[in-house]
Amino acid sequence: MNDTDALARLAAVIESRKPANGGDPDKSYVARLLQRGPDAFLKKIGEEATEVVMAAKDCERGGDVQRLVDEVADLWFHSMIALAHAGRTPADVVAELMRREGQSGLEEKALRKALARETSGSENAGPGA
Repeated sequence: MNDTDALARLAAVIESRKPANGGDPDKSYVARLLQRGPDAFLKKIGEEATEVVMAAKDCERGGDVQRLVDEVADLWFHSMIALAHAGRTPADVVAELMRREGQSGLEEKALRKALARETSGSENAGPGA
């Protein structure tokens, strides 16, 4: 068993808690968030991301590293709810990370910026461009 197995199991639980799959918002936190819609779980992602930042800063000042781990786990969990809502799984994220493996982050970012400039330039060029 590996780490992605644990994520796959959690993704399956989240999927089963979708109201469309019988998840009961009165009995399940995940079902309640999904029933409330994207604003509810996206707000949680923002809150958890802020808590990750604060925990990481605390670690720099000798704070509890376990708190950082706990907050990242909360962030991942709520992000997995967003993935499930979009019909995606952690395996999709792992596949994207594997696609990026060995690629320079600086080069990849420069390529994205160039593609964005190209796209926005062609949209603003007008007819016959």
